[in-house]
Amino acid sequence: MSDHRLPRELGELFADGGGDRRLPVALPPGEVVWPDPGYTGQGRAERPAFWMSDEPATGADWARLRACHPHSGLWPLLLDESAQPWSIGQVVPDDHRHIDHFTAEGFMTEVWQEWVTQMPSDALEELEPYGAICPGPAPRGVPLAEPEAVADWLAGELAARGMPLGLVAASRGADALAVMGWQGALHHNEWMVPMAAVVRSWEDRFGARVVSVGFNTLDLSVAAPPLDREHALHVAAEHWAFCPDNVVQGAGDLEGYAAQLVGGHAWSFWWD
Repeated sequence: MSDHRLPRELGELFADGGGDRRLPVALPPGEVVWPDPGYTGQGRAERPAFWMSDEPATGADWARLRACHPHSGLWPLLLDESAQPWSIGQVVPDDHRHIDHFTAEGFMTEVWQEWVTQMPSDALEELEPYGAICPGPAPRGVPLAEPEAVADWLAGELAARGMPLGLVAASRGADALAVMGWQGALHHNEWMVPMAAVVRSWEDRFGARVVSVGFNTLDLSVAAPPLDREHALHVAAEHWAFCPDNVVQGAGDLEGYAAQLVGGHAWSFWWD
């Protein structure tokens, strides 16, 4: 298949107009999505936030565009709940370079300290065996498969929901969350950028890949999940700092939640 320069509308997603980036596959019908100035409170944006297909995408569509990412610079996402926030522009795009100023350890430590001070003493049982002491990030996992292959598998599973495809001008999935202005965790953390730093760290340590985002949801594929109870507990502590609702409104404590993580190739987050 011949290599083609990015269509003009996709070039608009980049500060340089797309440069020499190329997209060797055809796109389904779609259009770029601009941030709503009334939602961002920042006036007219310089560039669109992302591109979105008109119709639901298949897992094969996602995989083809994921494979093109090294040439196109566009990270694919399956977009749950297409009307709100996507098609009406309820997003607040940010500069991916801001992510460099944050770390997973810093975010986890700050959240742990803040939340523990607000919790009744008997509620600390939820965080056993760590309690009030933040354990810091967990050790990296052992890869069981290629991260891209696991991401393609999860995209195929999630696409059955009938979600449109998004394309974001970002070098990796974690950065795409900030670049597109996803606000799904707004009730937990007002600024997405530090959380994108956590996802970057998961990409590096666990072979995670961002596959889908929704109004208040996030789905990651995981190529190197924890394989034993102790490691899973440590990862569960990270998940609690990142998304307390996953634990509190799910298993109820780290022990129960950790059991769900052992050997699992998909991490799904939901914020109330």
